[in-house]
Amino acid sequence: MTEFIRTPAQNFETLADYPFAENFHQWQDLKMHFIDEGPKDGPVMLLLHGMPTWSYLYRDMIPLLVDAGYRCIAPDHMGFGKSDKPTDIHWYTIARHTEILTSLLTQLDLRQITLVCQDWGGPTGLAQAAMMPERFTRLVIMNTWLHHEAYQYSDAIQSWVRNWQDGGLFARQQPDVGLLMILSAGLADRDVIIPALVNGTLPSLSTQAQTMHDAFLAPFLGLPDQAYNGLRRFPLSIPINSPDNGNATAQSHHYKTLLNCKQPVHFIWGCTDDVFNEPWGRKWAGQMQASFDPIPAAGHFLQNTHGTQVAELILSRAKAG
Repeated sequence: MTEFIRTPAQNFETLADYPFAENFHQWQDLKMHFIDEGPKDGPVMLLLHGMPTWSYLYRDMIPLLVDAGYRCIAPDHMGFGKSDKPTDIHWYTIARHTEILTSLLTQLDLRQITLVCQDWGGPTGLAQAAMMPERFTRLVIMNTWLHHEAYQYSDAIQSWVRNWQDGGLFARQQPDVGLLMILSAGLADRDVIIPALVNGTLPSLSTQAQTMHDAFLAPFLGLPDQAYNGLRRFPLSIPINSPDNGNATAQSHHYKTLLNCKQPVHFIWGCTDDVFNEPWGRKWAGQMQASFDPIPAAGHFLQNTHGTQVAELILSRAKAG
């Protein structure tokens, strides 16, 4: 049996901007949570998150996509959101995350899928499109990557990895990832957030910042430190740190496969992101002969800060064919 922790339901009861019904996918002895909103016979929007987020990231986009007739599927990776959280850090690999996502898609028999992926949602989601292209009608790629030999990892990515390794800034007990999301959204300055993170304190925040903080911390609030291991494992799985954990060989294959993708591909990019920067996004879009919609004021988590604009761009591109 897998040892895991399940976040209590009451952790999510006060999230006024997350009114979505719970659904669970059984994978071996674990439960994976996912949102399933909109008409069951509608075309699918598969909305994939990365680290340190969960399906809450898509809260502003789902109502607009549902109103346009789409069925929105937004899973929480194992270790995140309302999904179960195995306590062994070595349980988590990108290959396993990918396989669990495959099992969700096939059990629900999802077809006519528009993939919307960002951060680690890219390697896990684009793997599905590479392996099961017949299920996908369109790809929307946002601030992510696929590992391959020529890829140049930015200074920001390398710093991110170092800070999750032993002795790094974020390598601590029960790291407050809600603070990281506030910092990314520009709702508080670094000289406020980083000392609070290091000291395990919560600074005075605006109402908007407090709401965001509480929502992104909710999956871990009150849980023992082992519940954070899935979160920790994502940065430690970036292939410059661990090619095996990061499924680097498969990622390279998926990258090459998708360069010949027959479905329409659209890139939407947060241009202030220093992790996956605009030049990389434009280069990749050019390689895939894809459209490229920049959002100049958006950063890495563009769904979190510009969700309505992202949804409108997706719908506009889909309508245009």
